[in-house]
Amino acid sequence: MSGRTAVTDSLWFRRFHPFDAAPARVVMFPHAGGSAGFFRDWSAGLSPYADVLAVQYPARLDRIDEPALDSLPELADRVYAALRPWADRPLVLFGHSMGAAVAFEVTRRFERDGVTGPVRLCVSGSRAPSEPRDSAVHLLPDEGVLAELARLGGTDERLLADPELRALILPSLRGDYTAIETYRAGREETVAVPVTALTGDADPRVTVEQARDWAVHTTAAFGLHVFPGGHFYLTDQRRAVLEVVTSHLRA
Repeated sequence: MSGRTAVTDSLWFRRFHPFDAAPARVVMFPHAGGSAGFFRDWSAGLSPYADVLAVQYPARLDRIDEPALDSLPELADRVYAALRPWADRPLVLFGHSMGAAVAFEVTRRFERDGVTGPVRLCVSGSRAPSEPRDSAVHLLPDEGVLAELARLGGTDERLLADPELRALILPSLRGDYTAIETYRAGREETVAVPVTALTGDADPRVTVEQARDWAVHTTAAFGLHVFPGGHFYLTDQRRAVLEVVTSHLRA
């Protein structure tokens, strides 16, 4: 892996603060409609402890010409294949919202194939995979999809107000919502690594109990951290969330 120091190492990952000699890697999975850039500042905060890979899904920014993937299992398959060459040291996976489900499925694929990979899974702003999805945003007209994005926060309002920019983000947004809203795992589907769940106490999409249900999806240790805030609580609570992640890295 020596010599991989560019910000763009592949279609799938962005390394904003490369740390080739790091003892571990943290892989950050963004939310529906999100991109790797959401985690640029997080990468800076984690860079003293780990090499950070931020996942770049298709159909956005520098991958805008690619079709969106509207199947979460297929998305996990693709990320898993791209991540395997980077698993030369322990991996900690951190996923927010839709990214939590993708990270869970990527972890399952490592374990399915008996490949050394994630040693911990951190899931943020997400109900457990076995919890029913009670939304169908992907079936709404364009304005409804954008309204849901605005309601949850976490997106620059100037972007949503620009017709040209809205047209650019809608394909990826609709594909992401289709992927997560049509996805569900059985309660018997588990990973063998510790799971840390993080959530906001006022998240309109995820109750604390729905976040706590992640416990049934691991055969190892489970921990829950509840922070003040809504679906994008982690924006205001970044320092506290980083402390949770770095505590695992230091351990």
